[in-house]
Amino acid sequence: MCGICGIFGITENEGKKEKTLKMMDLIHHRGPDNKGFWSDEKVSMGFVRLSIIDLSESANQPMTDENGRYIITFNGEIYNYIEIREVLKSKGYIFRTSTDTEVLLKAYMEWGKDSFEMLNGMFAFAIYDIREKKILLVRDRYGIKPLYYYYDGSVFVYCSEITPIVNLIPGLKEQNNEAIFNYLVFNRTDYDEGTFFKKVKRIKHGHYAEICDKFEMKKWYDLRQRIDGHIQEGNLVDKLESSIKLRLRSDVPVGVCLSGGIDSSSIMSILTGKMNRHDINSFSAVYEDDFEFNERKFIDLYRTELDEMYFTTPTAETLFNDKETFVKAHGEPIPSTSPYAQFKVMELASKHVKVTLDGQGADEELAGYHYFFGNYYKELLMRFRFIRLISEMISYYGKHNSLYAYKTFLYYLMPAYLKTKIRGDKAGYLDDEFYTEFRKDNKIAGELYSSSSLKEALFKHFEMKLEHLLKWEDRNSMHFSLEARLPFLDYRVVEHCLSLPSADIIRKGMTKHALREEMKGLLPERIRIRTDKTGFDTPEGEWFRKKIFRNYIMDMLSSERFRSYGFIDAEKAKALYNMHLEEKVNISKEIWKWINLDLWREQFIG
Repeated sequence: MCGICGIFGITENEGKKEKTLKMMDLIHHRGPDNKGFWSDEKVSMGFVRLSIIDLSESANQPMTDENGRYIITFNGEIYNYIEIREVLKSKGYIFRTSTDTEVLLKAYMEWGKDSFEMLNGMFAFAIYDIREKKILLVRDRYGIKPLYYYYDGSVFVYCSEITPIVNLIPGLKEQNNEAIFNYLVFNRTDYDEGTFFKKVKRIKHGHYAEICDKFEMKKWYDLRQRIDGHIQEGNLVDKLESSIKLRLRSDVPVGVCLSGGIDSSSIMSILTGKMNRHDINSFSAVYEDDFEFNERKFIDLYRTELDEMYFTTPTAETLFNDKETFVKAHGEPIPSTSPYAQFKVMELASKHVKVTLDGQGADEELAGYHYFFGNYYKELLMRFRFIRLISEMISYYGKHNSLYAYKTFLYYLMPAYLKTKIRGDKAGYLDDEFYTEFRKDNKIAGELYSSSSLKEALFKHFEMKLEHLLKWEDRNSMHFSLEARLPFLDYRVVEHCLSLPSADIIRKGMTKHALREEMKGLLPERIRIRTDKTGFDTPEGEWFRKKIFRNYIMDMLSSERFRSYGFIDAEKAKALYNMHLEEKVNISKEIWKWINLDLWREQFIG
């Protein structure tokens, strides 16, 4: 787990070394253990290292093959590197290190781009062909490891984080208003290759980019194609256990981020119940008992199973004090304070371990969000399965005492323009001119929210939604020089889950049916059957009513700076905030978006 950056000149470019060294300084937190640099007349490649596997100096990067043709910088982990190395040894390859980096390089030398399909891991890497003066940049299947770039036709700049690029190239601090619109209206970011900066993009997940005389990006992994016609053998829990075993490969301590929900608890229960590992530390965010979504009572079910459990309690005061650091660490706006809770968990974990396991990805595989009920109802309706539809709708209300699934069902039946209008009206504070400019032909309403079936919705979440969660996980962990590993995003687990029939994912008003069934007797029953988990929630509604934030928010909304942005009507926002203070509404997520955008513009746009 590290950080990579570099500059490739299609034409001659002065100062590549100095600029690359500057980018390395700005991502030092991603790899405080070592750094390396390599360049020739065409390219400069920088690397900062967080030592996880093979802690020796021989494992440092950039790494070159014995013949001196290829040089690699690699961010991530290849969990099945031992198995691939044995195959390569049988073909005559000799290894100088015990690293997955050397395995990755030699796998490419042996199989070329076909080697990517063999990799089980998270990765973003650059391989430079010194002989052909060509650079290849590759990103993992689902976008766990980030890789940003800027290309103007003559110079290509890439980096693990966005901030070094926008600070390096003059003129890049230009905001992407379409991204801001989708952030404010739909709470969505990272839905395509664009970013909040108009001229900076990301290498798409499951793609590679090749740059020589021109820039080309091609898909190497297609999730839909992998699922189509493939019969998945075995069961989910066995594949998840295999995934966890691979992700325990480390030469440094490993812990688990334990939230109290079924996903992270399944990981912990497999560790303790099937693998007899009670030496794994857990790290959790908890709140006062009067907070509706405090998870402590579920986390405490592991008290007798674990040697050490650690807790952090985010508060309005800690968020207020951390807000500038938090926003700077992420580089782009975030639509709620939920990632802040994870930020504090990672801060806690970094004091005890260098690697964590986390439950990210399970909600997208197994329809963990309640709006997926709306997708399932739409599927049943379009397939004329009316009895099943009515049965599922009755079961949902019986288990959740909520109308939310019904509302999403009706919403998904609407045309795209009406979906956008409803969400825009719900925000209620957008500047009229800004809203009018971006409401038409909206990609979120027209694609992500227009799926015809549950399976289609899950595919689109992997294409357009999951990546923002992965980005936040990466930033939160790497800010504290910590590696986060995600067992549910082993491609074998993902492909198994998405090959399941819809009725094995949602059944009788419950999400994640297959996982719940297979975890019987292994997962604490209170967690296995719980219906009230809604995400990594914080008490942000109360936080923004406290005096420390009340004065700050009122000053922000009254400032000329805020009023000049052109996307929020400050008077409408102020009226809504007053209603929030009076507890007539809870618009905490909107309030955070205002704060985050204001701080982001101040730090990055100017």
